[in-house]
Amino acid sequence: MSVEKIVKIIEGDAPGKRTELTYFKIGTPAPRKVFLQAALHADEQPGILILHHLLDYLIAAERQGLLNAQFVVFPMVNPLGMGDIGFLQHQGRYDRSSGVNFNRQWPDLYTALEDSIGDYLTDKAEDNVQRVRELVEHWLNEQQPMNALQWQRHYVMLEAFDADYVLDLHCDSDSLPHIFTIPPSTTLMQSLSDWMGAAATLVCEASGGSSFDEVWSTLWSRLAQQFPDKPIPQATHSATLEYRGQFDTFDELNQQDAQHLYAFFQTQGLIGGELILPLPEKTPAASELAATEMIKTPQAGLLAYTVALGQYVHKGDVIAELISLEGEGAFQERTPITAGTSGIVLSRNTFKYVWRGATVAKIVGTEPLPSRGKYLLQD
Repeated sequence: MSVEKIVKIIEGDAPGKRTELTYFKIGTPAPRKVFLQAALHADEQPGILILHHLLDYLIAAERQGLLNAQFVVFPMVNPLGMGDIGFLQHQGRYDRSSGVNFNRQWPDLYTALEDSIGDYLTDKAEDNVQRVRELVEHWLNEQQPMNALQWQRHYVMLEAFDADYVLDLHCDSDSLPHIFTIPPSTTLMQSLSDWMGAAATLVCEASGGSSFDEVWSTLWSRLAQQFPDKPIPQATHSATLEYRGQFDTFDELNQQDAQHLYAFFQTQGLIGGELILPLPEKTPAASELAATEMIKTPQAGLLAYTVALGQYVHKGDVIAELISLEGEGAFQERTPITAGTSGIVLSRNTFKYVWRGATVAKIVGTEPLPSRGKYLLQD
């Protein structure tokens, strides 16, 4: 049996600071590789419990000789963020030293390779996959991380760069399950959406935030566009999987999520054996991320929602009322917040006190919204 537990030590940026980054490799190196991580936003913990359960299933499958791929699992990929505790409150979304969102501003591998890769490509797709990954590995090995955050990212990238599947487990504030991915991965992720029971699969070429999942998938899609005369497959399918909301960390629920992930891997031929669950019901077809409205507040106040998750609303419908907390109408006046598009309510805020410009709901529409611009993520 091949199960390896690996611990990397991240030296801190100040005296007395050392952090352990722990991950697992299950199965021997095989033609295919699956990379999974959770809690990149360290304040989002359902994924930790999901991977806790998935580890047991994968180790059992390895003992039975059922694995057809190597699985690399980071159950808690951001120990730096897990340590971000102050005044009895855990934060974990931003690096305190730089102010950078832990899931933003990851390196752009396409830009790193675009000037040198043309001479390495051949007329064979398999050779091109191998050569591109060799160049990525060489680029990674040449990097010289300077601080704790860079070292943490470096260790993770060294394990993810040659994976065929890269799945980054997150959650929203108060939300239904959903997926973020790129158009070339839509068909594959539709199958995963079915297994997750996702309310939406949101696709875009690039979100504008350089998030972790886009590091791997957009490399291949952009290379295919740059070299249309060369066979360059979508060698890595990556996605952000949003497992409901921050308060949805429950043992039984997340064990079921792990079972559904395992079954998805079975249908992809990555794990053998009899399918552990019956085939799931179909979920909604993918839609453009630019068609999903992120509704923001015009002022600070206390939210009183008038809609439920999953409810269909029409453009102009009131989705919440904002109770004023200051001024002449304080604690009496309510300001209606309305939908700017028609679609289902995908997410709401867990905490109801909000400030001006806060995102308070996502509505999955069908028509791209010009107001969304080029930056399509909630920071």
